[in-house]
Amino acid sequence: MTLMPLNIDIQQILLHLLNFTLLFAGLYFLLYKPVKNFMKKREQHYMDMQKSADEMLEHAQQAKKEYDNKLAEADKEIAGKKKAAAEELEQMRRAREKDAEDQARKIVEDAKDEAKAMRQQIVDGARKEITEMVEEAAEKILLSEDVSTTYDAFLDAAERSVPDDES
Repeated sequence: MTLMPLNIDIQQILLHLLNFTLLFAGLYFLLYKPVKNFMKKREQHYMDMQKSADEMLEHAQQAKKEYDNKLAEADKEIAGKKKAAAEELEQMRRAREKDAEDQARKIVEDAKDEAKAMRQQIVDGARKEITEMVEEAAEKILLSEDVSTTYDAFLDAAERSVPDDES
């Protein structure tokens, strides 16, 4: 053993240094390296999870965008169909209005024609009756001797043939 001043043994110091080096090397291989590998794996695992989460988020955003596009297209299609239905309804309403106006016009024209025919029939009937009454009166005047009696009979017959509605 070699002692140095201050009672320092170099051999002891070298042995301690050797022990420390061996301990450090053993701990490095037994603890540090496995912990370092574990930390690398853990970091890789979390990176993979982050990457997977990012991909899923991107996929979800893309799906949402597609859904929004489809929803917008559906809204446009619904609006188009509503507009087409409204136009069709308006056309049907106009057609029905026109048909109703045509029917009303036809009914009015038919009523006018019927009224004209009735009027003509009434006028013709009245002319016929007047003609018959005039002929009858003329016959009675020609055949009878008393003109005033015949005239009174004519007036009585005329009063009986006139309806009460006109009085």
